[in-house]
Amino acid sequence: MRPEYFDQPCRSALNHVEGMPFEWTLNPYMGCAHRCTFCYVRSFERRADRPSGDAYGRRVRIKPNVAEVLRRELARPSWAREVVVVGAATDPYQPIEGSRRLTRACLEAFVERGNPFGIITRGPLVVRDRDVLAEGSRRARVTVDVSIPTLDPDLWRVTEPGTAPPAARLRAVRLLADAGIRVRVAMAPLLPGLSDRPESLANVVRAARDAGATSVWAGLLYLQAGTREHFLATLDAVWPEERARLEALYAGRAHLPKRVSAPVLARVAELRRDTPRRAGAPDPIEAEHVPEPEPPTFAEQLGLAL
Repeated sequence: MRPEYFDQPCRSALNHVEGMPFEWTLNPYMGCAHRCTFCYVRSFERRADRPSGDAYGRRVRIKPNVAEVLRRELARPSWAREVVVVGAATDPYQPIEGSRRLTRACLEAFVERGNPFGIITRGPLVVRDRDVLAEGSRRARVTVDVSIPTLDPDLWRVTEPGTAPPAARLRAVRLLADAGIRVRVAMAPLLPGLSDRPESLANVVRAARDAGATSVWAGLLYLQAGTREHFLATLDAVWPEERARLEALYAGRAHLPKRVSAPVLARVAELRRDTPRRAGAPDPIEAEHVPEPEPPTFAEQLGLAL
């Protein structure tokens, strides 16, 4: 089923957030056709009385005036050219971007002002905008985070049904790196017992470095109400034994206990340190610690309820 798209003009483009390694976000779309089963935005949609289960991502809201509004906000005397992360609550390079080009228009606005920005995406379409990203990199700090939590084809098909294959995303990493753009690989979210096995972690880090990624960071699965039900139901239909195990592991909590998560993150840090970068890749920017969102205020700060 193809998603239904509809325009919804925005009053503001920049969203102020707290508890993250950045303070400002921008989302040209709301809702996401990638429909990842583990997406934490599902929990925010549920609290806003919008679909969080199988219907999530079937309707995507488009902000047709987002670049125009962004230009006005960047021109304010009070704006201090702070870093803005594009795609914290939607994928800015989901398929509709191919025709609407709103993400590109926003990037052009940042470049015009010499404003630093970052991008989080699973969409190889990001390589289309290498010219804008390269020009932006000459004027300010620009970083692209490409999400690749696993190389396993079966796990990818089940948990990220609307996304491009991991190999296509690795090719995007290589093309961005070859264009001199600082690109990192986000191993997020890692699924306990599924994509956090030592050999799986090593394979992703090695592939990321071979593609030219300047760094790699990881985050563990976050199961809040809304996301929990849909993700566990998906597992139940395909791997019922995994559903039972994860349901027990996350019983009464949205985050994994540190005794479980800390060794995994430490292993990724060790692999990142010990796996050499590809010769000719851009200079590294070491990955900041990227905390998981803390509800409920984070949803409101991202502007998801608007």
